Amino acid sequence: MKFFAFGLGYCARHFVCHSKNSFEAAAGTVREQAKARELPGASIETFSFSTEKDDSAIADRVGASDVILVSVPPGISADPVLARFGHRIATLPRAQTIIYLSSVGVYGDRRGDWVDESVAPLPGSERALARLQAERSWAALGSEKGKKVYILRLAGIYGPGRNALVSLKAGTARRIVKRGHVSNRIHIEDISRAIGAAIAHSGEGGIFNVSDDAPAPPQDVIKYAAMLMGLEPPPEQDLESADLTPLARSFYAENRRISNRKLKDEFGLRLAYPTYRVGLEALWEAGEGRDEAGAIIPSGDGAALS
Repeated sequence: MKFFAFGLGYCARHFVCHSKNSFEAAAGTVREQAKARELPGASIETFSFSTEKDDSAIADRVGASDVILVSVPPGISADPVLARFGHRIATLPRAQTIIYLSSVGVYGDRRGDWVDESVAPLPGSERALARLQAERSWAALGSEKGKKVYILRLAGIYGPGRNALVSLKAGTARRIVKRGHVSNRIHIEDISRAIGAAIAHSGEGGIFNVSDDAPAPPQDVIKYAAMLMGLEPPPEQDLESADLTPLARSFYAENRRISNRKLKDEFGLRLAYPTYRVGLEALWEAGEGRDEAGAIIPSGDGAALS
């Protein structure tokens, strides 16, 4: 198979770097060619793509690909990949699997209730509405002959270099508390497993939630990471009195528990990190949150803004 990724960001890079031997050829886009240097050990052909310009060779590579992964977020007014390449993909006679990485944010606020794929989306922000509109446009391509489209709605992403251990080490971790609020997360390795499972799936495409088994208050995640590091956790701060940007505050405006039952049942997927505890323990053992010598770096009171 030949693979093409629109947007070689955190998720796509991890998948390609760990799965490139599964493909005859792997290619993808970066906003700037300097980003190609962030692909250590991966033999990936890269092309420049942004809302302002794109490499003329992209169309040929897309046309020759069996799998297309889309991780470029939509703009408020349009999805840049669909705007530039949607018609070409739809009219290609080649059979293709298309995987669109979306967000569980399309569900909006559910007051802490469990949410599965049968629940109608109720986006509560312009960003989430743009995601939903892009989802629907990509899903419509699934009606074309030979096109199979998977929408993977991702929970909050963590993994190497992007986790509570790193935040504590940097002194940017905060324990903001809103009573009854939980958040959902997924390890980057399990996102890669979900992408691989979608590619291997023999059934029809569809929408799949990609989240772990343990929705939890975000302050509990910071506390557990601090325990692993042998540090006093940052003090709890009430949401109402916390100094937050509007974007950071919006995170607490929506409360839901994401079900991953369909992901497990239809893909037969077994999560490598079913809870944040398992994920953080593995990251700690791998050296996250330590200096080069393996020692813990004190992080002060952890009250700095992230």
